[in-house]
Amino acid sequence: MSPTEPTGERADEEAVLADIRGMLLIVLEEYDVEYGEDDIEIGMTTTFNRDLELESIDLVTLAGLLEQRYGDRVNFAEFLAGMDFDEIIELTVGRLVEHVVQSLKAAEAG
Repeated sequence: MSPTEPTGERADEEAVLADIRGMLLIVLEEYDVEYGEDDIEIGMTTTFNRDLELESIDLVTLAGLLEQRYGDRVNFAEFLAGMDFDEIIELTVGRLVEHVVQSLKAAEAG
């Protein structure tokens, strides 16, 4: 995962989904489970809790990867802080992708 700057073209859902999918595979590797690119389905409707079985510490790891990739343009902790417990439990990859895209577009607009 290289910390390159996305251009306006990169701030789209497909590109961000690919980035987040890669980050999630890194997080899942910490469980000593070898996942190949085609072994696990991570899409817009995938939930962090139910489908991926991620725990709160995994979200901290994901936050670090998001910061490494996007810098301060995407604040995952602030994003989660605006949610109640049930929203966090039901959080989907798609909702995070939408947040990242919106954050990147806002940063590009200045």
